Amino acid sequence: MSSTLRFHVVGEAFKKHPIEVPAPKERPSTFFAKYVFNRQKMRQFLPPKIYDKMIDVIDNGATLDLATADAVAIGMKQWAMELGATHITHWFQPLTEGTAEKHDGFVEHDGKGGMVEEFSGKQLVQQEPDASSFPSGGIRSTFEARGYSAWDPASPVFVIGDTLMIPTVFIAYTGEALDYKAPLKKALRAVDEAATDVARYFYPDVKKVISNLGWEQEYFLVDEDIYAARPDLLMTGRTLMGHDSAKNQQMDDHYFGSIPERVAAFMKDLEIQALELGIPCKTRHNEAAPNQFELAPIFEETNLAVDHNMLLMMLMKKVARKHGFRCLLHEKPFSGINGSGKHNNWSLATDTGILLHAPGKTQLDNLRFITFIVETLMAVWKYNGLLKASIVSASNAHRLGAYEAPPAIISSFLGKQLSNVLEHLEQSADDEILLTGKQGLQLDIPQIPELLIDNTDRNRTSPFAFTGNRFEFRAVGSEANCASAMIALNAAVAETLTLFKTRVDALISEGWDTMKAILKVVREDIHACKPIHFEGNGYSEEWKLEAARRGLDVEASVPLVIDRYLDDASVTMFEKMHVFTRSEIVARNEIKWDTYTKKIQIEARIFGDLCINHILPVATRYQTVLMENVRNICDIFPADEATQLTSENVALIREISEHKSYIASHVQRLIDARRVANRIVSDREKAIAYHDTVAPLIEDIRYHVDKLELIIDDEMWPLPKYREILFIR
Repeated sequence: MSSTLRFHVVGEAFKKHPIEVPAPKERPSTFFAKYVFNRQKMRQFLPPKIYDKMIDVIDNGATLDLATADAVAIGMKQWAMELGATHITHWFQPLTEGTAEKHDGFVEHDGKGGMVEEFSGKQLVQQEPDASSFPSGGIRSTFEARGYSAWDPASPVFVIGDTLMIPTVFIAYTGEALDYKAPLKKALRAVDEAATDVARYFYPDVKKVISNLGWEQEYFLVDEDIYAARPDLLMTGRTLMGHDSAKNQQMDDHYFGSIPERVAAFMKDLEIQALELGIPCKTRHNEAAPNQFELAPIFEETNLAVDHNMLLMMLMKKVARKHGFRCLLHEKPFSGINGSGKHNNWSLATDTGILLHAPGKTQLDNLRFITFIVETLMAVWKYNGLLKASIVSASNAHRLGAYEAPPAIISSFLGKQLSNVLEHLEQSADDEILLTGKQGLQLDIPQIPELLIDNTDRNRTSPFAFTGNRFEFRAVGSEANCASAMIALNAAVAETLTLFKTRVDALISEGWDTMKAILKVVREDIHACKPIHFEGNGYSEEWKLEAARRGLDVEASVPLVIDRYLDDASVTMFEKMHVFTRSEIVARNEIKWDTYTKKIQIEARIFGDLCINHILPVATRYQTVLMENVRNICDIFPADEATQLTSENVALIREISEHKSYIASHVQRLIDARRVANRIVSDREKAIAYHDTVAPLIEDIRYHVDKLELIIDDEMWPLPKYREILFIR
């Protein structure tokens, strides 16, 4: 039996009997947020005064008192129980890059020997998970278990199955944040305050600035039976060995192609469940690589968008298994084809409906637009290394700079028109700012209407590109929590806007006209942040040299890039913006280094096991078959003729021996390198050792394993090959 047949039991079953996902009877707008306790449900299930208090809490950050929380809990419990909920959980985002939940029933003793369904405001607002069992970077010791999860009213609660899910922050008993949400909310508050102050130069009635995020989630699907037959895929999320398929993405035929029937059924099922949970799914399509796809929502407020992305990734994995797939979110599950990213489209908007990163129709609007563009660029310039540190990981390192994703150097693309405007403004004393919106392009093709052309092209090699009314942070990894990048970006922009206002106000106090003071500071900053502008090919070797000359961070080692969090400027900025304390940053760096080490350690152990217990025995077995064939030929044919007839097999026997010998000796080197690294006490130094000595050996040995895959009989090869994994049947 060939390997192709052997590894397609589940896949073939689902192909013959695909799951039918009935089309919803209603339009999506009618069942959107069906399982979400949103404003519509609050108005229905809460007394009017309690509803008004909750809106004040959500919109204005008012304090939530216990009496209000008790009243909310009563209405929330009634709504949830009508949907079949019997349990509650505080749903939070610890520093594991996943989510966590502990389910408690609604039941309490009734004092008469029975039980009663009960849910109080205290249970809603606060719970106590075990803080010592989650990564803390030394903030909590094993014997110091107390931590708290606290409800985030800005993110609506929802029901999944029989459980009421309550989005929360997670903090230590001593007050330090142990999650992504707490510092994200602090960063969003900082950028709100700083951006509001600057926006009021132009629009005095602005009361609030909202950070918006639209993520684009890329992912792979593979048949579940094949996934189960690949220990490396199962344990690490990526294939540690495997030769390129003869056909992969070189024909560009998968991108935006017709969606396979089984995948379309999965997508429909996923979208229905996501829409019911309030996730505003908008776009779906085939991505560039075989078996790679993308889902993108409508933009949302950043805090909610991050929660929705974490929830969606959880849903994707669950729904995929229902359809006989496994969903891969690793940034680089397969060598030789594109990996997966999660572009973060970020912008700022006022409560009055003004998109601060979009040009307007008046000189005042355009000056506001230029101001926010330039100050964002100042943040990216000043903290380019920190922004890179916010998105690096052991898995994302395989994707960045691989001629398929942004390079491991942060720069910003603006487009010709905006670049020209900034250059003109910097060099000219003219205060007029001319910007045009979309231009009409009439195509000389019958039945094709006029197209509206954006005022900027796109540069797919730019990690931080301006795309018309927002910036696209393209370097974020597919399995990452968006909060990491959003914390760094929003905090950095908050600081630059704060400094901008301080400088402008100083000029105004000296008697300068407000608009002229703004223009003066903007001109200074246009000049200062010039090094971050790059319109060319980010993949080129010349750019690496030029970027270093400009003073940009060109470090590619993940453990060393993480150091940028501890730069004096980074620590000062985070503390000044009240996002992190120094101790919290130090703790998070310890976690990042430890996580990096453990991921490479697991890969090295699985890889060594596959080599010794799967690949080498099969190589020996096939080599033995070849040897027996040579001996049989020599027994039958005369010596001269036998030599000629066996020459090809003898050459293969030698080649197999060479690859086997290399693999065996270097796997031992891999084991020794791990042992040496494991004796290092410092988390940072251990991570560096794993990066420098362990990870390169895996790639080195892989070359020889992949060569054996091309030689050994297909029926003997123990693992599904890329040609079997990458094409859904």
